[in-house]
Amino acid sequence: MSGETAPPLARSTLDRAAHRRTDPQWLAQAWQRARVLVLDSTRDGRALVRADANPPVLVLRDAAEVGAPGEAYPLFLGVEPDGVPVFAVDAPLPELPGTREANLREIGHLLDDRDAGIFTTALALVNWHLGHGWSPRSGHRTEVAEGGWTRVGTDGDRMWPRTDPAMIVLVHDGVDGPDGRCLLGNNAAWPRTPGQRRFSCLAGYVEPGESAEAAVLREVREEVGVGVERITYAGSQAWPFPGSLMLGYLAEADPGEPVRVDPTEIAYARWFTRRDIGAVLAGRAVDAGDGDRVILPPPSSIALFLIHRWLDGHC
Repeated sequence: MSGETAPPLARSTLDRAAHRRTDPQWLAQAWQRARVLVLDSTRDGRALVRADANPPVLVLRDAAEVGAPGEAYPLFLGVEPDGVPVFAVDAPLPELPGTREANLREIGHLLDDRDAGIFTTALALVNWHLGHGWSPRSGHRTEVAEGGWTRVGTDGDRMWPRTDPAMIVLVHDGVDGPDGRCLLGNNAAWPRTPGQRRFSCLAGYVEPGESAEAAVLREVREEVGVGVERITYAGSQAWPFPGSLMLGYLAEADPGEPVRVDPTEIAYARWFTRRDIGAVLAGRAVDAGDGDRVILPPPSSIALFLIHRWLDGHC
């Protein structure tokens, strides 16, 4: 049993305290007593964790240690249960003894609820700001406002952070027990690792005017040529690479229906039994069908959460 009740990046203990974002005096005072996460967008959004901690623990610094924000504008993330404000800044990582660098993909699933929420929110906000230095409406330069939760153009045009909704689905045959099967694909855009082939759930962006469930039907049909039914929602999590909200589903399909991949999207797709997936998770070699060894999605992804849900019979 995986023991997971929620996707790995769907956890937080912060009070976002949105009513404080429009109070510049409070934000200025809060910065003086804040805990600050420094992450570096030029280094894949890496932050510092304690080198001696297992599981990892984020290194949050006092604002006085970080210094005046300057160009690294402070992003107000929220307030801890003990009343201390938390901010993030996008800046070069300091060299601190007893620390190491890590990114969210590597450690998100290992962090506790507090650190998972802080890191995920900080990275999502930083990535949004990186892409919105100019207004898409007017072309004017924009500046940070409201503690990092808006950007305002020189003409007063205001933008708020957005996330792109995307669906991700574990397609299965509805059969219980070790012989039950799921359909996983290898994305054509993924880099190849000699001797390995990664398989994951099918996914795609929700298009304008479309429901998430309609996107599940469309994307599965487009990517592997299979129809699905009995679509059930399993949970969601942010995926700030750079700014998606992954909506997780499980859906049934007939394994007798031919799999016809769209080669521009999917390089390879096939059905796996629970026995196969259990073996991969246990570290045993499973042939991808071409001599390569099957590997599964990283633990911080909602894809592996969905696979565990199906493996454990929660369909």
